[in-house]
Amino acid sequence: MSLPVLHLSGTPYQQGLQHGQVLQDRIEHNLALYLERFQREGQLARPELLRRAARYLAALQGQSAEYFENLRGVAQGSGCDLVQLAALNVRYELLYYQFTQIALADGCTALALTPEVTANKHLLLAQNWDWIPEVQGALLHTCEPGGLETLSFSEAGIVGGKIGLNSAGLGLAINGLTSSDDDWSRLSRPFHLRCYDILRSPHLEAALQVVTAEQRSCSANFLIAQTPDRVADIESAPELTRRLGCEHGALVHTNHFFVPDLLGIIEPPNDKLPYSIARLSRMRKLLAAQRPISSAEIENHLRDHRGHPYSICRHLDPAKPPEERYATIVSVIMDLQARTLQVSDGPPCQSEYQQVSLGK
Repeated sequence: MSLPVLHLSGTPYQQGLQHGQVLQDRIEHNLALYLERFQREGQLARPELLRRAARYLAALQGQSAEYFENLRGVAQGSGCDLVQLAALNVRYELLYYQFTQIALADGCTALALTPEVTANKHLLLAQNWDWIPEVQGALLHTCEPGGLETLSFSEAGIVGGKIGLNSAGLGLAINGLTSSDDDWSRLSRPFHLRCYDILRSPHLEAALQVVTAEQRSCSANFLIAQTPDRVADIESAPELTRRLGCEHGALVHTNHFFVPDLLGIIEPPNDKLPYSIARLSRMRKLLAAQRPISSAEIENHLRDHRGHPYSICRHLDPAKPPEERYATIVSVIMDLQARTLQVSDGPPCQSEYQQVSLGK
């Protein structure tokens, strides 16, 4: 199977309208899934969920007219309720805040490799995105009014993409993080809006400012790179950020702060923390074992099953209740020089990578 590829152009509202029309069935599926998961997994009753989503929607309208208009277009095109779609678009803040209370979050392995260690001498980003198995996604290729193009993976109904690259040679990979300071009610610019803005940044400094210039509601990790060889990883807590760089041409991040004390935060108790530490150590070891590293070798690393089912290539744990079962939903390899994105629809051990390029 392969993910649908949408080619979106025009104003933000027109892009959202196209998104909503083409992905209507997938958006309806995701909304039904998340409304259930908010209740069952996040322990957040629907009236309270929609109250919080409506508050965030009002804040979002003032934070980014472009994002708001895009979201309004998705609602119009799909025929779905705008407040429910707002809940989907700020689901990171709403769910991850709940995770700080009930310790459920884990998953995702992201990496960057500089030209000095890659076989084709290109800057590469890659990620396994581990999440709710039933979520349905798509690839969004946008042509922005100013001429910049983006190519990214997104969940159907979420504006703009979260893992991807642009025609300025800039790419983004992400990891979920939690801290005891996380609080959705700050109503700061939400995670998916920051991803939207990063992917529309013409240069690395502007992308980093999207993360660091103002405080955040919840913690997150942003791995950002730009050709020819620049890489910056930003661990962000609500009030402070920490910038990390490559070591020996590689950078790997999973789902924990490396030194939380440096950011003055405490990570909530989480019995899944050892899995994040193990995936970090395993990927670092795999990347160090052979140089230079080809895209085919990265594919093999992303299929690694050491520690199964909590491995780099994540699989369901049947011993867990349904709301605690996660898997690798997509695996992505980005060549920022070639402006190509390879993506698997499902765990990479079970799915072939499809390649999509900007301009095609």
